[in-house]
Amino acid sequence: MSPWLDVRVRDAVGSTNAELLADPRPWHVLTTDHQQAGRGRLARSWETPAGTAVALSACVPVPSARMPDAGWLPLLTGLAVRDALASLAGPGRAEAFVLKWPNDVLVATDDDRKVCGVLCELAPAPGPGDGVAVLGLGINVHQTREQLPVETATSLQLCGVEVGREDVVVAVLRALAHRHGQWATPSRMPALRADYTAACATLGREVDIHLPSGAVEPGRAVRVDGAGRLVIRTAGGERTHAAGDVVHARLSG
Repeated sequence: MSPWLDVRVRDAVGSTNAELLADPRPWHVLTTDHQQAGRGRLARSWETPAGTAVALSACVPVPSARMPDAGWLPLLTGLAVRDALASLAGPGRAEAFVLKWPNDVLVATDDDRKVCGVLCELAPAPGPGDGVAVLGLGINVHQTREQLPVETATSLQLCGVEVGREDVVVAVLRALAHRHGQWATPSRMPALRADYTAACATLGREVDIHLPSGAVEPGRAVRVDGAGRLVIRTAGGERTHAAGDVVHARLSG
């Protein structure tokens, strides 16, 4: 049985995340045909042509006992989107969808171009007890190459996946409910971590970690730890980075 209580569709919205953060109710969803002021990590913003993408934010409960593992929320969101897109792509194309730590969904068969970005935000708890999080995502569906904002982006249409945006929303919400259920149940976390590790194309590759100070730390990504942080092996030993402390994690080899 689906846990989602309400799915609202709006013609146009500034930011779906901002709208839900203003009234965060667990298991409520907002999606729009035209997001005019989308927000990404580190205050990045964008706008997509109307009717070409899925902009969606979902509010989920964060039990107080699971707050120490809240760092996994962005990762499980990216994994859920990857699951959904792989299921829609079908045999022969599913394996093309991979993750770049922490939560970007890339298409390996299109030069690792990005098809989805994620922004997760914890909402202020109204009182003692459980909290809530807003899981926001933007998936490029029907854009042409000319409509995409950067050369490193792609869309499902450009990858040969012809699918309606409504089908994408349904598949994503189904996958999000499943992955959130794993995260909320400690005994199911090992399976979530194993699935994320299997889907993460960052692991085993050379990366450049761009830090807020402007420094760049090169190394080889070796694993994602129990807190969802990326562990890289550098000339000086292993270093651990949380998603919130990194500007970019660029694949370099």
